[in-house]
Amino acid sequence: MCLLLKVKLKQASTSLDGDPRTPEDREEPKFERTISMSTLKDEFCDPDNPKKIQFEDISAAAYKIRDGIMKTPCTRSRLSGLLGVNIFFKKEFLQFTGSFKERGARYTLMMLPKEQKEKGVVAASAGNHALALSYHGKELNIPITVVMPKIAPLMKVQACRSYGAHVIVTGKDISESREHAMKLGKEQDLMYINGYDHPHILAGQGTVGLEILEQVPDLDACVIPVGGAGLIAGAALAIKSLKPSVQIIGVESETCPSFAEAMKAGKPVYTTTTSTLADGLAVPTVGVNAFVTAAPLIDKMVVVEEQSIALAILRLIELEKAVVEGAGATGLAAIIQGMLPELSGKKVVVILCGGNIDTTCLGRVIERGLAADGRLVRFVVTVSDRPGGITELARTISKMGISLKDMYHERAWIKSDIFSVQVKCVVETRDAEQSKELENVLREKYDHVVWGPVH
Repeated sequence: MCLLLKVKLKQASTSLDGDPRTPEDREEPKFERTISMSTLKDEFCDPDNPKKIQFEDISAAAYKIRDGIMKTPCTRSRLSGLLGVNIFFKKEFLQFTGSFKERGARYTLMMLPKEQKEKGVVAASAGNHALALSYHGKELNIPITVVMPKIAPLMKVQACRSYGAHVIVTGKDISESREHAMKLGKEQDLMYINGYDHPHILAGQGTVGLEILEQVPDLDACVIPVGGAGLIAGAALAIKSLKPSVQIIGVESETCPSFAEAMKAGKPVYTTTTSTLADGLAVPTVGVNAFVTAAPLIDKMVVVEEQSIALAILRLIELEKAVVEGAGATGLAAIIQGMLPELSGKKVVVILCGGNIDTTCLGRVIERGLAADGRLVRFVVTVSDRPGGITELARTISKMGISLKDMYHERAWIKSDIFSVQVKCVVETRDAEQSKELENVLREKYDHVVWGPVH
């Protein structure tokens, strides 16, 4: 059933000739325009007529945006020796607004007809697409309206406003925001720009593939995060057109494997999503243009666990000195998790597509990464409640050079003798090996030790 959005334009109660009767009294027809969801179609992203972009589109985009987009570095990673893969990171998080989205946004804005440039455009986004459009709209003097859901980070909402965009915060999720944006576009004659499926967006994103081949011409594989599939569609087309032997690998979070499901179904299908560290990839239905372009070019799709994404973010902070969002770290997560053993010893480019991680959750992500790495450990041990019992436990931990982060005592519900106490500890160790060493020491010293999370 279509959701009907009715806009009624009523005539004034008093006409120019002084007749005070209403239009109904005069039996004149009332003008009514009904906008249904079926009329709120995005003409550039038609499921019944998907458009496959061509290599020439990417070449044209590269020429157009060359002066307005940063050519980001693609450098060898310190993680190469640790993981047994010759890794090169394409650092798209270094773009001015923190993601690859700038490429497609700038090209799409530059390709607008002159009249549309004066009227402006509208988009729905919770983050990177909104930031990219807002910034380049200001640079190109094109009015930008972005509709952001209520869950959008305040930092990103404020950033869009600082770039001069008209920001509307409405909708409990991106679907409701998109509906509002498309309705607004119809009413105000603003072009709606889909952030991962507009043909010009795909062409713009493809320019990253051209840069990769220029910077690492002898690569064997390219690992690309997949959300709506705009990035992998453009990048895969650019790379495969010039070097067909390169293996293209797409990576999704286990909480939203929408492209993997689309590959199984042979077309984009709705996929249920849940909360994820890779929020930039949480797109329930991949783009129709992106799918028809990318599907024939992708050699392998993998789905990674949330804890692997957290660990990848931690590794990038510690070893690469790079703060990358969850979506940007999924490619590395696939290698860390051991999903791509065929890449051992090969030259591989991993696209770090964005760095706009919410500062309020960065600390939590680091802690999850430490836990996944076996360096942040939780355990419960039963010790004597007499003087010196807890001190002895703390001394044992300290002698091993381990940092005690948190300690909690539990007496009321313990079922052993009345002079015992359960102590729940969170400690930070040097590595997983030291954590195992601590576990062995505690089990030798105490009768009751519960290691790891208590379910």
